[in-house]
Amino acid sequence: MRASLLQIDVNEGESVESRRRRVASLVRDQAGADLVVLPELWTTGAFAYEGFTDEAEPIEGPTHEAMAKAASDAGVWLHAGSIPERDPDGPLYNTSLVFSPSGDLVAAYRKIHRFGFDKGEAVLMGAGRDLVTVRLPETTLGLGTCYDLRFPELFRGLVDAGAETLVLPAGWPERRRSHWTLLAQARAVENQAFVLACGTAGTHAGVPQAGHSIVVDPWGEVLAQAGAGEEVLTVEFDPTKVATTREQFPALKDRVL
Repeated sequence: MRASLLQIDVNEGESVESRRRRVASLVRDQAGADLVVLPELWTTGAFAYEGFTDEAEPIEGPTHEAMAKAASDAGVWLHAGSIPERDPDGPLYNTSLVFSPSGDLVAAYRKIHRFGFDKGEAVLMGAGRDLVTVRLPETTLGLGTCYDLRFPELFRGLVDAGAETLVLPAGWPERRRSHWTLLAQARAVENQAFVLACGTAGTHAGVPQAGHSIVVDPWGEVLAQAGAGEEVLTVEFDPTKVATTREQFPALKDRVL
């Protein structure tokens, strides 16, 4: 299986519409991949809190339209990162969208763990409640977003729901980059699953982004990792390694709690 993680630069000075067009073009360039993954809140920047309300859009908004067409044009499964979603009957949400190779929206995941403590996303957005998995021909994806990475119980729940490949878009800050790599490997090892974690590059709202998108196998081995700047990280991996690993080292069967 071939996956391409698009580590998008979110530097200020580029309009949302311009970035949307640019990213759609990058997705189209990935024809031949099985799965393409975008970062968290790449339209606005994950730390650009002041723009969330103005830039929020319904699920079937302009980003949905652009990414659905890009997925269809490229013939790929597309995890389109996340958008600030405006729910007409509720608060804003940090919502990930997943499209099939025909451009159909097959899943939407509202981020459960909101970052910011007493500011930013934590007070401006509502919390999701539902675990979301997506069945691809080769593997079952389990969805998380950025700060979710720090909460292992979420990913264990996804594994219990059948997830074999954990996909995590993020806007992770550079100052905590060491945690990013450590936690991605930990989630892979403890769940005996692949982890595909796609971050942003650049600096937005004064916060340098970590970049260093990463793909980890079920033994915790790093298969590929990006640098700090905008980059397309492409990796080939064998989804059947999940079942093999869980059979050879059946630690999940020894769970007590």
